[in-house]
Amino acid sequence: MAGWTLDPDFAELAADFGSLEAVFALQGERITKDPLSEVIRIERAGVRYYVKRYWGAGKGLRRYLGRPRVKAEWQNLKYFAKWGIATAPIVAYGLERKVGAFVRGALITRDLQGTEDLAVLAQRGDPRLADRHWVAGISQQLARATRTLHDQHFTHNDLKWRNLLVNPAAELFLIDCPSGSFWWGPALRYRIIKDLACLDKVAKQHLSCTQRLRFYLQYRGRQQLNASDKQRLRKIIGFFEGRE
Repeated sequence: MAGWTLDPDFAELAADFGSLEAVFALQGERITKDPLSEVIRIERAGVRYYVKRYWGAGKGLRRYLGRPRVKAEWQNLKYFAKWGIATAPIVAYGLERKVGAFVRGALITRDLQGTEDLAVLAQRGDPRLADRHWVAGISQQLARATRTLHDQHFTHNDLKWRNLLVNPAAELFLIDCPSGSFWWGPALRYRIIKDLACLDKVAKQHLSCTQRLRFYLQYRGRQQLNASDKQRLRKIIGFFEGRE
């Protein structure tokens, strides 16, 4: 049994995006590939689209239990949009099962024109990272988005600079969140620290201590640290010790 949804705003692309069969027949520029999935990029009428195709959910019981990765990704992007977090527009999505087992699925998103991920900017030493006003604006957006996720008891679980896009207008977008999920209690606190540590892992190489502290204070919505903040910061800074 297959289920497929095409956003009505993209109805003119039904020939390419109107069914799971059509999507799996598409040819395009391959961006990534692994044993369970691939991402291709195609262009229609001057607009680029990213097509993520999954043909496996894992071995054994993984084909039957839990959310398939593709479903988790489209659901999480929908959560982002619902919570007011800027992300890639979803064009179409769906999956197919046979006798309860995951067979294949796909997610199509529209390109965020002119964006680059923060990891690419860091790798090439982009001068914007040396512009304190630009960094402050991005930091404030990221702090707000991260706090919004965590206030919903949700963590990204892969909140790295490569999953943060910025455009020429200095607007921030969060993408690629198939591992994100809801948590409570000690598990939520641990995952929050992991999210913040993932962000700081690259930040400590390219930003000043003052900028990193300002981000945390923006995230917490306060002017100065309290005892609980200091304890959490120690955990964030030490999270990857012995793992790298």
